Parts: sequence; C-alpha cells; structure tokens
Amino acid sequence: MKAIAYHNYGSPDVLQCEEIEKPTPGDHEVLIKVRAASVNPFDRHYRGRPYLIRIKTGLSKPKDTRLGRDVAGQVEAVGRNVTQFKSGGKVFGACSGALAEYACASESALVIKQDNVTWEQAASVPIAGLTALQGLRDKGKLQPGQQVLINGASGGVGTFAVQIAKSFGADVTGVCSTRNVEMVRSIGAKQVFDYTREDFTKSGQSYDQRYDLILDCVGNHSLLAHRRALNPNGVCVVAGAKGLWDFLTRALTAPVLSRLVSQKFVTFIAKLNKQDLTIMRELMATGKVTPVIDRRYSLSEVPEAMRYLEKRHARGKVVITLDYHNKT
Repeated sequence: MKAIAYHNYGSPDVLQCEEIEKPTPGDHEVLIKVRAASVNPFDRHYRGRPYLIRIKTGLSKPKDTRLGRDVAGQVEAVGRNVTQFKSGGKVFGACSGALAEYACASESALVIKQDNVTWEQAASVPIAGLTALQGLRDKGKLQPGQQVLINGASGGVGTFAVQIAKSFGADVTGVCSTRNVEMVRSIGAKQVFDYTREDFTKSGQSYDQRYDLILDCVGNHSLLAHRRALNPNGVCVVAGAKGLWDFLTRALTAPVLSRLVSQKFVTFIAKLNKQDLTIMRELMATGKVTPVIDRRYSLSEVPEAMRYLEKRHARGKVVITLDYHNKT
C-alpha cells in the first residue's frame, strides 16, 4: 500500500509517498481503508521541530516513520475483540499513520460516520473539532448568553469553535483577516474583527466589548493583552501558539497570572475520546456544525499540503482525499 513516511527530521521535503506493508489490526483494533485524512500543525512537531519533541519520537531519526492522526474511511477488517464495528462500516476518528491507504485504529478512538457527512468533513474533525469543543466547554466553562471571542476564527480550530459556541447559545465574536470576515460571519459570528485594521485587545475600538471567554487559537497576543479584553471574572483559554516554546511559556505563566488577578488563564491540549467524537458527529448530523474545508490534496501531494498549512493562512481545514468520486 501507499503511505506517507519520513526517515529524517526536517521540512515537508522529507515526506515521501512510499510502498509499505499493509498493517494488520490487533485484537482491539480496526483496519481502515482510508477515504480521507487531514493535516494539522501538530504533524509539524513530529517531524522534529522543535528538538524537545525528539525525546519522544527519536533523537537522531524518527522511531515511527508514519505521519497523520485524523482519519475517515471504511472498515476493512476488525480484531477478534472488536464488538462495535464490522467490515464495510463507515467510521472516523484518530489513529497513528492516517496519511496512508490503510491504517489501524483502536476501537475506542472511532465512531460511526453518518451518511449526511462527507469523508472529508469527517476527517477534518478529530484534532481541531475536539480542541474547540473541549476548550470552550471544559476549560472555558461556556454558558448560554456569554460573550465569547475566538481569536483565529478562520482557522481549523477557529471555524469549529465559532459554530460550537453559537450552538451552545453564546454571542460570538471572531477575529480574522480581511478576506475571511464574511466567511466567519456566515458560520455564526455576530461580530467580526479584521485584525489588519483593529486590535481587539485595545480600548477605543469601533466595537468596544469585554468578553466572558476568549479562546485563543493563534497565540499572537500576550496573556496581559488578553486580560484587557476580558471581563473581571473572564476566562482566557490558550489552544494555539506560534511554536512549542511559546506554548510552554504560556503554560508556565498562565497559572501564576491566574493567582494574581480575578481572571483565569488556561492552556491545554485536547484529549481524543469517543464521547466527544460522538458529540461532534451529532453536531454535524443536525447541521449545527459544518466543517470548513479550504483545500484538498491527494496522498502524493501531502508535502505540498503541509507547506500550505505551515504558512498559517489556511481557511478552515486542509484535507487529504483518497477518493474524489465517493463523497459519502
């Protein structure tokens, strides 16, 4: 089978589409014929940037040469202890080595895909969708009627966050670039800041507002700047940063600042689980959330897809499709 592999750390140029052996599912695993996958900033870290990641992935060369986490596809075979899925079923979720024609996933990391959701939409959900859901619901304690701001509202996590916050009954403000203003408004933002013209962290703007909850998907403002835009008891959840070191710095600073002021600052990384995948499936099935897909690439074009994603201007998700003809 064909799969994306990398044998050295570095830029997207190290990614190669290779012929490798088709995997065999373990007792609790499902073998998936991949129909679609998606790429995430997270994938860049596994290519060895920054060096701290190499403690886990291998100091000089990667231990696991496969790449990708988000997956959607048909069940090809199941392990002997799998009870929830059977051959031919349509599923989506998370696995290791999703950027391939076949991949194995734990039964606990998959849910059934509904027919009114395309392969590409389903494959865009796991990392970005659950980051948005858990950031708003669990870390931000989102309540109906709250004023919520999504910084980076046009990105992969941000487009999910705008729609999820609206479905929870919040009044949503999005922050994005000029070309994405109308798109962010169309998916549920009541107010949209064009960051090239206005800075939501500064007073005296055309729409001067303080927020109960800020979900920062970008990391282009300091925590102190976010504090100026928060209500006295507001919460700022940091789900994105310019890089791992920047994220770690905020992770160390956030609890200290939270002890000194009335607002709360939180950093987090999403945890993939079946319960939240099921919630995302229902939100999509009922039309409350529709994944925004920017660009589609084939498996052999994954290096190009990663280069585009790393420019940090993607509108919604960047997906890898292995079947353009079968969309359900």
